[in-house]
Amino acid sequence: MLQERCQMNPVEKRAAFSVAGIFSTRMLGLFMIFPVFALFAQEEFQGVTGTQIGIAIGIYGLTQALLQIPYGMLSDKFGRKPLIIIGMLVFMAGSIVCALAESIEMMILGRAIQGMGAVAAVLMATVADLVSEQFRLRAMSIVGITIGLSFTASLVAGPVLGELFGVRGIFWIIAGLGVLGIILVLFVVPAITTQSYQREAEADPSQFKDVLKNSQLLRLDVGVFVLHATLTAMFIAVPFMIRDLAGLNSLSHWELYLPVMLLSFALMVPFIIQAESKGRMKPIFVGAILTIALMQLALLYGSIGFWTLFLWLLIFFTAFNLLEASLPSLVVKLSPPDKKGTASGIYSSSQFLGAALGGFIGGWFYEMYGVEGLFLFTTTIGFAWFLIAQNMATPLPLSIASVPYTAQLSDPEQHSLTEKLLTYDGIYEVVFVAADQRVYFKIDRKKIDEIGLVEYLEVGLS
Repeated sequence: MLQERCQMNPVEKRAAFSVAGIFSTRMLGLFMIFPVFALFAQEEFQGVTGTQIGIAIGIYGLTQALLQIPYGMLSDKFGRKPLIIIGMLVFMAGSIVCALAESIEMMILGRAIQGMGAVAAVLMATVADLVSEQFRLRAMSIVGITIGLSFTASLVAGPVLGELFGVRGIFWIIAGLGVLGIILVLFVVPAITTQSYQREAEADPSQFKDVLKNSQLLRLDVGVFVLHATLTAMFIAVPFMIRDLAGLNSLSHWELYLPVMLLSFALMVPFIIQAESKGRMKPIFVGAILTIALMQLALLYGSIGFWTLFLWLLIFFTAFNLLEASLPSLVVKLSPPDKKGTASGIYSSSQFLGAALGGFIGGWFYEMYGVEGLFLFTTTIGFAWFLIAQNMATPLPLSIASVPYTAQLSDPEQHSLTEKLLTYDGIYEVVFVAADQRVYFKIDRKKIDEIGLVEYLEVGLS
């Protein structure tokens, strides 16, 4: 019988926090240059164009999107830790190329190489390997919170470090973060004694077609694409706006970013509570999308000075942080129980592709039509997302659980047991996967005693 535990054991805690630490080294490395790069590129590279700046900022997303699923599949064969270390070494190599770049073309190459260290899927599979089923969601939440905090820290740290060490110095610091990530892999991440394909954390190519046909998940993929396309495009123009319209020199931009990011996190919390605890996810989610679009319109037409720009960015990042926290949760709530890993993989690839194309297209609009053209682009895609989101399903507060079984069950027996399980209040979907010898559930943890369910099935299916 399974004994109920109230908290993760020391190995599980170490796994969750060490993987979160590795994630943070990569997030800081990828995003610290966002608030400082456009100004640096204009000063450093003679004749640089808006398109080139946009490509340099966003190209990491293209290589990340192309390689993250292959990295995960290779880690099934060659091990998690070796693939993470390879990815971090590639990430470091790209950072060094950027630090030494003497042309915008070399900088673009370095950013592309940074993105090639695409270990996100491998890290999530590592958590799934090391943390037991009942605490996996908690561990993933720790990683997710760390990613969010790292993004916030990067927007403040970039200008501060740029003032102290210059932008090239930032890239050397980023390379050092790669070393720190490798040290965490070697000496802090627990040994993985039992590694297996993790359907809840890894993509399965055979499921791509089914997941891409799921209109609810497709809405989320489009959403995260637009969200990160908007973010990347904004950082082509916003640094110039802070310098020229808000009156802050390039070394003082952190004075705007720091209060904006801290306040936006505080303002986001009540909305998260209302969405998750009070069952108001859809109206708050759709409202945040509308807010994103309206802030692009405000940046396009609003009277801009320091305090106006402060207000527009504060409202934008409050909505951005809310959506960034809500979207992964919605993927879990709306994906089929046996396809969560694939749904999450496609979602992540959509996010990185959004960052890439936001940089490419936003940079072109900025070069051809100036600030007005760039924000017309982001406003248009923002309102398009708002319209697409209108028909999203109202998400139930569901999560995914799975139980291994050893019994040989015929199709009629599986069908009969599925029908029986679906009669329990709190169980919404049941899928038997013979290849994994596991049964996957979509459950409401507020209604179902998950420990009791696992105990019952372990006895009944053994």
